[in-house]
Amino acid sequence: MKADVLTLDAKKAGSIDLDEGLFGLPERADILSRVVHWQLAKRRAGTQSVKQRTQVSGTTKKWGKQKGGGSARHGSRKSGIFIGGGKTHGAQPRSYAYSLPKKIRALGLKVALSAKQAGGKLIIVEDLAVKEAKTKALAEKFAKLGLKSALFIDNEVNENFMLAARNIPQIDVLPVIGANVYDILRRDTLVLTKAAIDGLTERLK
Repeated sequence: MKADVLTLDAKKAGSIDLDEGLFGLPERADILSRVVHWQLAKRRAGTQSVKQRTQVSGTTKKWGKQKGGGSARHGSRKSGIFIGGGKTHGAQPRSYAYSLPKKIRALGLKVALSAKQAGGKLIIVEDLAVKEAKTKALAEKFAKLGLKSALFIDNEVNENFMLAARNIPQIDVLPVIGANVYDILRRDTLVLTKAAIDGLTERLK
């Protein structure tokens, strides 16, 4: 399929052939959901921790009489039923990550790219080269392209572009190696360079 190539000044700079295997797949909400859940689970810290009865301070001496005390015959103040006692079955540090087949992860990225193309939310630019790291000047270029929420992906991100774009809200910049389903879906528009398309094609083929 054919697609127009623009410059950062919103001027036409030719066209490019897009691979149907990357940008022409049908919508698969189930695949996108699986990959996004996998990504979010993998990045959870899992550092929650509470003290159990073996970790709190308290006497283990039997403090009441065997009979006539009007209460059960407790032998530890560290039990979870007492104030200051340990938490029963409390949260402990753990990893929430789980495995997902490589084929599903790759398919998820292809489906996400196809969804942006099908929805008219894919813009292809010649490159992201800017002479100076000026946020105001770059914001003006984004306004010409009609971008308010966008993810930019390049094979090797221009340093001046990255420095200028990082101060603009809802604008993300990633190299091809960091392209992922969650970041593509969380922004309204996906902007790829010609080099990024070559890099994604090589990565996903």
